Amino acid sequence: MADRKVKLSILDLAPVLEGGTPAESFRNTVDLAQHAEQWGYQRYWLAEHHNMQGVASSATSVIIGHVAANTRTIRVGSGGIMLPNHAPLVIAEQFGTLESLFPGRIDLGLGRAPGTDQPATRAIRRNVYSDGSEFPEQLLELRSYLNPALGGAAPGVRAVPGEGLDIPIWLLGSSGFSAQLAGQLGLPFAFASHFAPDYLLPALELYRSHFRPSSSLEKPYVMVAVNVIAAPTDDEAIWLATSQEQQFLNVIRGRSGKLKPPVDNMDQLWSEQEKAVVRGNMLKCSAIGSPDTVRSKLSAILEETGADELIATAQVYDHKARLRSFELLAKTMGQVH
Repeated sequence: MADRKVKLSILDLAPVLEGGTPAESFRNTVDLAQHAEQWGYQRYWLAEHHNMQGVASSATSVIIGHVAANTRTIRVGSGGIMLPNHAPLVIAEQFGTLESLFPGRIDLGLGRAPGTDQPATRAIRRNVYSDGSEFPEQLLELRSYLNPALGGAAPGVRAVPGEGLDIPIWLLGSSGFSAQLAGQLGLPFAFASHFAPDYLLPALELYRSHFRPSSSLEKPYVMVAVNVIAAPTDDEAIWLATSQEQQFLNVIRGRSGKLKPPVDNMDQLWSEQEKAVVRGNMLKCSAIGSPDTVRSKLSAILEETGADELIATAQVYDHKARLRSFELLAKTMGQVH
């Protein structure tokens, strides 16, 4: 299994760099997507986050359209849209519009977390008491706007555009809730192991054991998110990865900041406890190093998870180094030669 060729995709948070602007982030996102298309990546997903200075992909549907308009063949989608933040009809219309503009290229990945902190959740949802338990009903309503035969749409309401379009829906998660639901509905499942790796294997077991074939999918399909930073040497990759580590350090400290340049010594910035949380827990599902190191680590992840696809994310400060990392990954895993 470790030697099999696996599909590769990219998860982009449109990082805003220290000293940079969201406009620059969007230019970098388009540039990376265009290169990813050339390098044979399967899909290019953008994630919904709010109230984070270092993440520019908050208006996820808008940036998906921008990326799709500036590429030709690569699939573009959400990894994901946080459905409890939105009316299902609005998401059906937005992605119906995207699918109508870029037929056969749009993915709709859905999550049930807020993707932000409490103040922003209050600003988005008004009702902050939602705990995600209504997600199955919201999902049924959304799917019913695309396929009225499912019977869950609001009476007398139709999604135009949206109705009748075949838009692949993925469930995303970091726990067993979405894993089990995806299995029961026969939908593909993506696990957020790039920041919450501890429940990865139990969630995949839940998904596979509860899977029921559907019109969307005959057998389980798993995508695993991994932090991948590749460079010519292990030392350079580890150095580049300190930008990402600083970002996660801010998260656990309750701060929001732009992506910072790499540093030579993270031990000057964090405590041993913080280091254990960031490096030993949150970023545990990572492949950081030279091409040989990355290949070895990803092969082990594939062997352990049986994943059908890997979606790589890389919070790298220097755009050229980020491009090189994804090119090396594609070459390492046999996407390009």
